[in-house]
Amino acid sequence: MATLLYRLGRFSFRRRRWTLAVWVTVLALFGIGAATLSGPTSNAFSIPGTESSRALDVLAERFGGTSDAAQARVVFTADSALNRETVEKAVAALRSAPRVAGVADPFEAKTISQDQRTAYATVTYSVPAADVSIADREAMMAAARSAGVAVEFSGEVTVTAEESHSAEAIGIVVAAFVLLMTFGSLVAAGLPLLTAMAGVGVGMLGIQIATGFFDLSSSTSALATMLGLAVGIDYALFVVSRYRHELAEGHDGEEAAGRAAGTAGSAVVFAGLTVVIALAALSVTGIPFLTAMGLAAAATVAMAVVITLSLVPAVLGFAGRRILPRRRRPARTATPFGERWGRGVLRHRWIALIVSLGLIAAVAVPVFDLRLALPDDSTAAADSTQRKAYDQLASGFGAGFNGPLVVVLENVAVAEQAQRAIAALDDVVMVTPPTVNPAGDTAMLTVVPASAPTSEATKDLVHAIRDANLPGLSVTGTTAVNIDISEKLTGALIPYLCIVVGLAFVLLMLVFRSILVPVKATAGFLLSVGAAFGALVTVFQNGHLAGLIGLESTGPIVSVMPIFLIGILFGLAMDYEVFLVTRTREEYVHGAAPDDAILSGMKHGARVVTAAALIMMSVFAGFILADDTIIKSLGFALAFGVAVDAFLVRMTIVPAVLSLLGRSAWWLPAWLDRILPDVDVEGSRLTTSSPAITEERADLPVAA
Repeated sequence: MATLLYRLGRFSFRRRRWTLAVWVTVLALFGIGAATLSGPTSNAFSIPGTESSRALDVLAERFGGTSDAAQARVVFTADSALNRETVEKAVAALRSAPRVAGVADPFEAKTISQDQRTAYATVTYSVPAADVSIADREAMMAAARSAGVAVEFSGEVTVTAEESHSAEAIGIVVAAFVLLMTFGSLVAAGLPLLTAMAGVGVGMLGIQIATGFFDLSSSTSALATMLGLAVGIDYALFVVSRYRHELAEGHDGEEAAGRAAGTAGSAVVFAGLTVVIALAALSVTGIPFLTAMGLAAAATVAMAVVITLSLVPAVLGFAGRRILPRRRRPARTATPFGERWGRGVLRHRWIALIVSLGLIAAVAVPVFDLRLALPDDSTAAADSTQRKAYDQLASGFGAGFNGPLVVVLENVAVAEQAQRAIAALDDVVMVTPPTVNPAGDTAMLTVVPASAPTSEATKDLVHAIRDANLPGLSVTGTTAVNIDISEKLTGALIPYLCIVVGLAFVLLMLVFRSILVPVKATAGFLLSVGAAFGALVTVFQNGHLAGLIGLESTGPIVSVMPIFLIGILFGLAMDYEVFLVTRTREEYVHGAAPDDAILSGMKHGARVVTAAALIMMSVFAGFILADDTIIKSLGFALAFGVAVDAFLVRMTIVPAVLSLLGRSAWWLPAWLDRILPDVDVEGSRLTTSSPAITEERADLPVAA
């Protein structure tokens, strides 16, 4: 591995103009493809095969309904009884709005509250939601307001997907500052940013192309950008740092680029593989939108790895000696911070271990109160029209009105029995009489719960209806679909975790040629993810310190969060494990005593890992400003998780445990040592100048 990457690094450095031209061409081709092939994204969540999904198919087939036509809900409110003439004037204006096929008058449809102060009209479009333009949406809203009555709006067509790059901008600015402080050179600081943005650009354009062929969530691009930017900067940071080290050792630029690619580049490959495995393994859940998001993010991370190994050495060739600080500082006699920190940890390893574990345990305690649900308008911003409409409907019609259940009966003979049985259940406000389809073989009931859609009481009600032992009964509707998705995600968590941890364990065993080091790495990840979940529950569910991050509403954690957070944080945690412990193993393999190897690894790696962690934290923290609930909470959890993993787990617990284990940390059974391939991630062949390297150097043409 090291030899192959060594050759690639030298080739890219030597043929830098050609390498740059290839990447510019790739970027241009992806841009053309995105401009011509891209399609719309969707916020809809569905899982084929669940009871609620099958019931929706039955409704569409037997009642002749279509799920494609877009709908919006217009909510009218007044301090006293609504004026019928004013509302009907607004309804008439709505019917003349562009692309509107029909509007249900609240007074005719009886959709008005008992106190006559709240009513709603359902607006049905003639086209799917993706075809309703911003101009169409604004025309509908203007028509509703034209009558002078107070109105709010809800529904998919009322949500405008506003492109905001403030999150990325904040992350990039902070990353630039950290890089400048780390390298002391504008060129060195700018290079990782440049190559990372190139990787993200190719990844984003690729996702745009994919939307023309696959249904992708609107969160896919944000997730891929978040990860691609973070790992792209970090991976380039490690290679540039090693390149500068090789220059300081007296190697020329081409040799330094080859050695940096062979050593730090090897660590980048395996670190990237852990992230790609964790993201691509989301496909084993069998959940389409999760699979699509995972594969898109994995492809962006893979692109970051390829760019780090090829484009970064080429750009280093263009930078030349400018990659070094303009003024050479005098050699420092003071011990580097990483070494001082390492000595302190090793000197008080039991105290460091116990205190770190205690802090993580304290933060993780709230995870036992974790509640999961998919986001709805109740979690929208407090000043948004969707949130106001939700609150007004809940106030006028009851909390459960925002999440009615639809009961489908494929045995019409039991329809009235089902109505009576459901009406007798707890938490039921109303059950409508059965509606039978024209063929007379399917009936439908609407059930209004007393509790909010995301409450545990509503979830219990759905299960109670399904347990009624009535033939041909199924429950669907948005609330039931969300409950099924949440339960499917929870059920997929353990198999997913086993696959990811198992594959990563094998990968880490190849890298470190050890049994205990991968076990320690996995245990450290569990500590980090536990702390991240605890902090997530504390802030986003319980509302503590929510004001510090501008969180306006709290509630259950988004259902996709556990599986996403576990996958992404696992990959990132292994990044720091690989980068920090690889240097330790490199020193140990070259003859250093266990504690000396640990100190050397901390001396050379702590500063870079600290910078990498700060960069990732800043990139992720920038996404806390996002409006999307998934991205906002994921950004917070990842920023917090990275902080815990980098500073408490990898830089404190890991050296303490390695010191306690001593030489046994690197033990590997002889039979296993014989069958495992030697990937040479520490670059020992480069150090000993193997014949392959010597021959390559002799055959290399002289750079022009």
